[in-house]
Amino acid sequence: QVQLVESGGGLVQAGNSLRLSCAASRHTFSTYAVGWFRQAPGKYREFVAAFNWSGGSTLYADSVKGRFTLSRDNAKNTVYLQMNSLKPEDTAVYYCAARGPYYSSSSYYKEYDYWGQGTQVTVSS
Repeated sequence: QVQLVESGGGLVQAGNSLRLSCAASRHTFSTYAVGWFRQAPGKYREFVAAFNWSGGSTLYADSVKGRFTLSRDNAKNTVYLQMNSLKPEDTAVYYCAARGPYYSSSSYYKEYDYWGQGTQVTVSS
């Protein structure tokens, strides 16, 4: 079992930045592929970004490409989603998810086994 806890959400103005964190309970988290998804009210869960267990094969949704960046700190069992140039349409609950060990990255939410509780990101215009 892998328990995931997101943090770092909040209310920001358009154009500003936030960094979301996804901390895992398991020291073998470094062997898991991690993805971020988001869900706005009344909308389906949407893929944001993902990378494989080694931090490679990074995928980004077209809507965030060039603005969001994934990274991981294996010593802290934590994955980060740096979000720059935020837009009102980025407003959503953001979830991190993991699959593994030693899995490839995926943009399909059903391929992830473990999920965090979500963190709210609100971008005002």
